[in-house]
Amino acid sequence: MIDLHTHSTASDGTYDPEALADLAADRKLTALALTDHDSLSGLAEARAEALRRGLRFIPGVEIEVAFSPGEFHLLGLDLRDTEGAIREAVGRLARSRDERNERIFERMRAAGIEGDYGELREAAAGGMIGRPHIADFLIARKVVRKKQDAFDKYLGKGRPFYVAKECLELKEAVRVIYEAGGLPIVAHPLSLFVSWSRLGSLFLEWKELGIAGIEAWHPTARPGHCQRLEKMARDLGFRVTAGSDFHGANRPDRRLGYTAGDRPIADSYLEALDR
Repeated sequence: MIDLHTHSTASDGTYDPEALADLAADRKLTALALTDHDSLSGLAEARAEALRRGLRFIPGVEIEVAFSPGEFHLLGLDLRDTEGAIREAVGRLARSRDERNERIFERMRAAGIEGDYGELREAAAGGMIGRPHIADFLIARKVVRKKQDAFDKYLGKGRPFYVAKECLELKEAVRVIYEAGGLPIVAHPLSLFVSWSRLGSLFLEWKELGIAGIEAWHPTARPGHCQRLEKMARDLGFRVTAGSDFHGANRPDRRLGYTAGDRPIADSYLEALDR
């Protein structure tokens, strides 16, 4: 069993990178990819612990790409050099995320919800802050009862407190991943919110731009849809990956090493990383 899509406290997960590697080893995974949002800061720590525990570690990142109507997330898997253009790019995105969070707090205050973004920054102790952390803030203020309510009512796309963050253009995202020695993989493609026919056209277009693979298996999709995505991807000559998108307590419905339909992620999906 493996996992090719996980998050740590370096972005919006609740396990620090070392603890995440320990959890993977304790649960008998043979390989783990850490793919934090716009962050490379947890890779060294996770790699060291994975090595100590005899676990294959796959350095990665998850980058948001400009797209409408849905969200386009691009995984960079099996990164070999994270000191070049990719570090500058994710650093720029992280700074943009901070500015976005400030604007979200401005909207909340205008709606009568008192709070200071500095409180979250202090609690994060230098870690990245995303909308899940702001959702927790809204729960603590008794504005909502559950995290999903915070997104459905206030923080999701089109909701009152939503502020779009800076994204990379696809060509730049693909370029910096390749320059880092990695493979660009479209994450959870159903979040693009396009029809199946348009999805096929987009895949062909993106293949020409250098996209290497498709994450066909993701826990937010139905197993039947994942099977359809896998067939489409393989027919078009893409690599195929599977992940849990594990976040720890922030997404308790997602289990490390398991994907859609609560299926264990087979080691065979490591073939997607073969060079």
